[in-house]
Amino acid sequence: MHGRSCTRLLALSLLILSPAILRSQSDPPRLDFLFPRSGPTRPEPGLPGRPILPPGAIGFQQIAHAAGTIFSGTVTAITRHPPTHAQAVETVAITFHVEHAIRGASPGTDLTVEQWMGLWSSGQRYRVGERLLLFLYPLSKLGLTSAVGAEIGRFRVDPVGRIMLSAQQLSAFRADPILAGQSRVKFNDFALAVQQTAEEDQ
Repeated sequence: MHGRSCTRLLALSLLILSPAILRSQSDPPRLDFLFPRSGPTRPEPGLPGRPILPPGAIGFQQIAHAAGTIFSGTVTAITRHPPTHAQAVETVAITFHVEHAIRGASPGTDLTVEQWMGLWSSGQRYRVGERLLLFLYPLSKLGLTSAVGAEIGRFRVDPVGRIMLSAQQLSAFRADPILAGQSRVKFNDFALAVQQTAEEDQ
């Protein structure tokens, strides 16, 4: 009798636990290990989780302060890197030929940055030949970066070198004294706007 009861309890336990076991086998891999509950609150740029800039607080001053690298250039190469023992996530390397630099880059050089592949899959992509001005986060502990504020920190450059602002950027930067209301801005004016934000910090 006792043995029969134990057998029934075991069978019942398996029925309850089976869906959870099966679900764990089909779930995508989690990246929680990249975001420890304790310690620094700054997340890995380009990885899912906590945003560095809070929603509703992204203006020109905020993206300029958050950026470790600011430059304009042309995409010359794109290479996918699968996960390795040293790098736990799949990444994509984007190489730019730097035309103008404001911070963290040198004009006339090639600069390669690595981005989490998940961002690429979600639509934050580049293409060879594309001309852009980028505000990039400082490199994370994994060596990854991404555009500050996603599309807010990514600007197209027209054929004559002017920086083009999207409707979203025009709205976000409407309080900036230099950029407000301009859909196309000369690089020098753009660099001046960044310089002014740095001076305000001093």
